[in-house]
Amino acid sequence: MKNDSYFEQREIACIERLNKIISELPYYVEDFFIGVESRTSPLTRLNYGYDLRVFFDFLSKKVFRNKNVTDIELNDLALLQVSDFEMFLSYLSRYMINGKYERCTESGKARKLSTLRAFYKYFFNKNVLPANTPTKVNMPKIHEKEIIRLDSNGKVDEIGEMLYVVESGSGLTEKQRAFHNNTKFRDSAIITLFLGTGIRISELVGLNLEDVDFNTNSFVVTRKGGNREILYFNEQVADALRTYYEIRHDDNNIPANEKAFFISLQNRRISTRTVQDLVKKYAKIVSPLKKITPHKLRSTFGTSLYRQTGDIYVVASVLGHKDVNTTRRHYAAINEDVRKQAGRAHKITGADQDKD
Repeated sequence: MKNDSYFEQREIACIERLNKIISELPYYVEDFFIGVESRTSPLTRLNYGYDLRVFFDFLSKKVFRNKNVTDIELNDLALLQVSDFEMFLSYLSRYMINGKYERCTESGKARKLSTLRAFYKYFFNKNVLPANTPTKVNMPKIHEKEIIRLDSNGKVDEIGEMLYVVESGSGLTEKQRAFHNNTKFRDSAIITLFLGTGIRISELVGLNLEDVDFNTNSFVVTRKGGNREILYFNEQVADALRTYYEIRHDDNNIPANEKAFFISLQNRRISTRTVQDLVKKYAKIVSPLKKITPHKLRSTFGTSLYRQTGDIYVVASVLGHKDVNTTRRHYAAINEDVRKQAGRAHKITGADQDKD
C-alpha cells in the first residue's frame, strides 16, 4: 500500500470501513451498496453507511423494540409511515450510538434523509418496497450560515498578518517555536497555497511531487469523484512552494520513494489532522474570535476571487463546484458589495455631447 497514491489509500480505507458497517446491518443492505457502486465514490458510500447504521439503530431502539438490527426485514421497512421518519429526524437532535451521545445539525438531518430516500428508491425501483416513503417527508430547513473568512481591507489585513505569523512565528509559545523552526517553510507553503488557490484540504494532502509544475505555475489536483484537473497559481504561491520544495529535496531523511509533496515531521505524507491543527494554531494568533479552518481559508480565496471578478461561474470553476448554485449560495452575501462597486465605478458616457 506504500506505493499507492493518497487517494487510492483513502478509497481502500473507506471500503474496509464500509464493509465492517455492512456486516453489522441487515443482509439486504449490501444489495443497495452494490447497486449504487457504479455511480458513487467510496467516500459517498461510506457516508451512506454511517447514516444507515444510525437509522437501523433507531429502528431497533424506538420502533421494532423486540428486534435486533440484523433481524429487521424489508417487510418491516414497508410498514414505516411518514410519522416514523419524522420521529427519526427528531431523534437525531440528540441520540446515542456506540455508547456515545451525538447530535445532528439541520444539514446533518437533511443528509440522512437524502440517504434514506436513495435507499428506499433503490428497493422501490426493484419492486421490493411498495413506496419511497421518505420522499413524503419535508426536508429540514437549512439556515444559511455567515461566511467566516479572513478579512483584508483598508482597516484590517488578516490575510497579510496570517502570512507574517506563519513566516516569523510571532505570537507562538516557546514550545511551538521549537517546532516552527523545522516547519515554517512547509507551513508557509501550505497557508499560501490555501489562500492563493482555494484548494481543498484533501487535494492539498494528496498532492504528489510530479503534480506540481513550476514551469507553468500549475498543479494537478484530484477533485471529488476522482476527476483530475489543472489549477494555476501566482508568483507569490510559486515562491513559497519553490522554497519549500528545495528544502524538501535536500532533506536526506525523507525516503526516496515518498511521493508526497507535503511531508510531516515523521517524514511521511502529511495528514489532514496535522494541516487542520497548524491552520488553527496560526489563525488563533491572528483572529482569536474566528474559528478559521482550512475550509475557511478556501472561503477567503473564493470571496477574494468573486470580489475581483464578479463572475460566479469563474469562482465555481476554480473551486471545483459541480453546481454553480452551490457557489451562489455560499457567496450570495457578497453580491451587495459587488453591486456597490459596480454602481460607484459606472460612468455615464455621452452626457457632454452636443445636443441636436
